[in-house]
Amino acid sequence: MVLSPLSAHHGTSAFDMDTLTTLKGTVTKFEFMNPHALIFVDVAGSKGDVEHWIAEESSNNHLSRSGWDKNTLKPGDQITVAGHRARNGARVLELQCSECSVTDPQGKVWPYQ
Repeated sequence: MVLSPLSAHHGTSAFDMDTLTTLKGTVTKFEFMNPHALIFVDVAGSKGDVEHWIAEESSNNHLSRSGWDKNTLKPGDQITVAGHRARNGARVLELQCSECSVTDPQGKVWPYQ
């Protein structure tokens, strides 16, 4: 068996790019890392249960140019995220689009662009 490194990057085909999904919830974890920063958010479900979501942002390098840092979001922060949901129904949002955003606890809107 021969193994060789692959260089690949996923596209947006796994996400419903025609529909913007907006969620309000509580940050449980914020991973400011490459290749994509991840925001873990707990959202109240329609039946009173807690839904665990992951919102995938851009790279920390790209976000830092927009003013983000590892302390931009903290566990317990109440935020609103708007992005494109995974087509397979997973609780994952893609936030790398012009209409995508994160609204922080102070009401500041952080667009992807």
